[in-house]
Amino acid sequence: MTTADGQITARRQRRADARRNYDLLVAAARETFAESGPEASLNEIARRAGVGPGTLYRHFPTRSALLTAVLKDRIETLCSHAERLSTADSADDALAEWLGAFLVHARVNHGLGGAQMIEEPDTPGFDCHRLLLDAMAALLVRAQRSGTARADLAPGDLLQLVVGIALSTARSDDDPDRPGRLLSLVLDAAHTRAKR
Repeated sequence: MTTADGQITARRQRRADARRNYDLLVAAARETFAESGPEASLNEIARRAGVGPGTLYRHFPTRSALLTAVLKDRIETLCSHAERLSTADSADDALAEWLGAFLVHARVNHGLGGAQMIEEPDTPGFDCHRLLLDAMAALLVRAQRSGTARADLAPGDLLQLVVGIALSTARSDDDPDRPGRLLSLVLDAAHTRAKR
């Protein structure tokens, strides 16, 4: 092996290690922020990822950068889920399933979005609200075209209703079924009279 080949191999190995550490840090941060909120200990996140604090700060120089990475990962997962559901047999079931997943996301991650918006965004061009709105709109329009969802229902209104459920039930453990019941009421109101 020549020196040039050895250097290329070493660079590839460093890039693979860096990517692995990045993924471990985002996974650990997602778990830690879900448990402790956006002010969770960054040292605890590094510990859970199995890396040193220096590695965390090399990837994420600020708390905002890490919050943005976690939020972006969650939003991309939701958008991919919406894309998979866009070919489901039932447009209604697809919309209900995605709104259920979004409700879980909003209840678990409501503090991340707010904390990320307070800081300067570290990912220019990353508009989480627009990405979620577009994903949900595609599923809603499909249900509207099938004639089962109200034609006068705007995607932003539906998104806001689910966010409202998330915010009003985020700290309430007295009735764990309440978020699902409230979402069912929203979905029932979203259907056309014939569907109801």
